[in-house]
Amino acid sequence: MTIAKFTRRAVAGMIAAAGLAFPASAEVDFSGKTIEWVIPFSETGGSAKWANFFAPLLSEALPGQPTVVVKFMPGAGSTKGANWFQKEKHKDGTLLFGTSGSTQFPYLLGDPRVRYEYNDWNPVMASGTGGVAYLNAEDGAKFDGSANMLQDVDFIYGSQGATRLDLVPLLAWKMLGMNVEPVFGIKGRGDGRLMFERGEATIDYQTSSGYLKGSAEMVEAGQAVPMMTWGSLDADGNIVRDPTFPEIATFKEVCEATDGCETSGEQWDAWKAFFVAGFPVQKLAFLPAGTPQDVIDTYTKAFEDVVARADFPEISSKRVGKYSVFTGAGAQSALGTATNVPDSAKSYVVNWLKEDYGVELK
Repeated sequence: MTIAKFTRRAVAGMIAAAGLAFPASAEVDFSGKTIEWVIPFSETGGSAKWANFFAPLLSEALPGQPTVVVKFMPGAGSTKGANWFQKEKHKDGTLLFGTSGSTQFPYLLGDPRVRYEYNDWNPVMASGTGGVAYLNAEDGAKFDGSANMLQDVDFIYGSQGATRLDLVPLLAWKMLGMNVEPVFGIKGRGDGRLMFERGEATIDYQTSSGYLKGSAEMVEAGQAVPMMTWGSLDADGNIVRDPTFPEIATFKEVCEATDGCETSGEQWDAWKAFFVAGFPVQKLAFLPAGTPQDVIDTYTKAFEDVVARADFPEISSKRVGKYSVFTGAGAQSALGTATNVPDSAKSYVVNWLKEDYGVELK
């Protein structure tokens, strides 16, 4: 199955499934309770901003209007928190867990630190996002829509790890012939932005929420120059401009303008496969194993009510970007898209990680 066909079918299925509403049980009531929404990253990254955006809206929508508190459990590129959540079982519906592509990719690649199984969890909401790569002002002055003038520059990049969501920008920069040296070990993309702000890194990327909240201010101040987005997908699985950043060219456009970069073949297919797994469905909210169906239905209805708010398109576009949000059966279909890549793409990435970074996945 080609990536385009896979994407088209998956998106169509998610859109159809997202329209299936589940009536919440009248017996579920969270009055006086506190819900902990655990994020396995630091409080400075895009996942934190995503959860902090949805948390008060979810509080209003759940029966009894409980307090929703976002807590952070960073470590090992999010596998620490995911391994912890794997051991949690349903108690009273007051635990929610959020993941991103940096949690999905180690799972996809068979990272030995993974002790979690997505299929054991109950997805109640999923949303897409985008990503923006940007340069410091000095190197940004050399950017002309291609990477041709950047190929002799030595860049430093703060990274969570090569098997995390960072593999999408790292592989993109490699395809562009750029010399980008990652400094591994940061706990979240917000920490990468802080390295950039301090001058310890000279290139960075943020998911849309992180870019809107922090990086866009650096661009406005002339301290950073946007290079490209990863793009978005149309109904046929083609990469088009990100709806949140339509004025910024996609990686595909920059690649086409750069000598030696190809938008076809094994390398491109691998990059696109992981982009599809990591961004159109990038962030997911889960209830733990063993959660009763009435509690799942209650959360599904609450998230559906959030998305149905008249002001949701406006407020979400400013905080997390203009991306699809899936609930219920739509979230389950989205999970399938986010946790599957073709074997050929996986094989290419595994070999690339070993050759370029000495990362062996056994």
